[in-house]
Amino acid sequence: MEIALLGAALVVAAAIIAVALIFRRGTAAEEAGSVGKLGDQITQLVGRLDQLSEGQVRSQGELQKAVNDRLDKLSTRMNQSLAEQTTKTGENLTKLQERLAVIDAAQKNITELSGQVVGLQDILSNKQSRGAFGEIQLEAMVRDALPPSAYAFQHTLSNGKRADCIIHMPKGQGGLVIDAKFPLEGYRALEAAKTKEEVVAAQRLFQQSTRKHISDIAARYIIEGETAGSAMMFLPSEAVYGELHAKFEGLVQESLNARVYIVSPNTLMATLQTIRAVMRDVEMQEQAHLIQGEVGRMAGDVDRLVKRVDNLSKHFNLAEKDIREITTSAEKVARRAEAITEVRLEDAESKPALPGTE
Repeated sequence: MEIALLGAALVVAAAIIAVALIFRRGTAAEEAGSVGKLGDQITQLVGRLDQLSEGQVRSQGELQKAVNDRLDKLSTRMNQSLAEQTTKTGENLTKLQERLAVIDAAQKNITELSGQVVGLQDILSNKQSRGAFGEIQLEAMVRDALPPSAYAFQHTLSNGKRADCIIHMPKGQGGLVIDAKFPLEGYRALEAAKTKEEVVAAQRLFQQSTRKHISDIAARYIIEGETAGSAMMFLPSEAVYGELHAKFEGLVQESLNARVYIVSPNTLMATLQTIRAVMRDVEMQEQAHLIQGEVGRMAGDVDRLVKRVDNLSKHFNLAEKDIREITTSAEKVARRAEAITEVRLEDAESKPALPGTE
């Protein structure tokens, strides 16, 4: 609005200057006419300026209103966007806290697992502890696969040797001995070997320790007439078992010739499941014999029942015959009684009347 008023003032000033110049140059009459025309023009110009000023004021007001409306809408949108962003930020922070809690729990588990791994390494580094570790693993697997009556731990044989586990096989086949062994020193030497000489030395150590375990099991736990004709050597490590079968086929063949079967946790579980199936089959066969015996005895009872029913039927037939004969006799007696009655009546009618009775 101030700009419009300033423009009007400049126009008016220009008009006054033009009038002054005309007064200086022309005659009095001409100046009078020109002044009149100029006054009219200035009046019209002032009116137009007023209209322009009013239009400018209206446009400026509408523009100000539109700007205010847009600012209000923009402010509303900004407030909504900020509110939504705040909500999303809060949700993200909550999820982040949950994930951080999960990460903390996982970190704690990893720390505990690291401690357990260190403890397991300490156990495996000691020969006696390593043997106890294998025995515990063996006992857990046997307990999971077989019923309690099918096995015994730390069983003493007739030669005084104590077996880690013996499985009572059915039909008097003797007990199957399972002994846990863990030739870890030779395996670690194989892993650590770098030069050809170190590899050869490690292989020799691994073969010597494994071969000694095989011979000890064959000498101690295969007793004719008491145990089964074979035994098992349990290696509580799939890595050691895989290394043995991958690179020492001759040693594996030696164990087979000695009737000592080497098993890992996976193969032992499969073997135990097979033994369990055999035991169930034997139990079913025994139960089948019992059932057959009971069925035979029941068949004898059925035969006797059939004979007794037949005898009873014969008795019923004789009784029926007697009843028919009794019925016939009764009918005859009844007919004779009727005949006798009729005869007496006829005699009474034919007899003459006595004197004096009429």
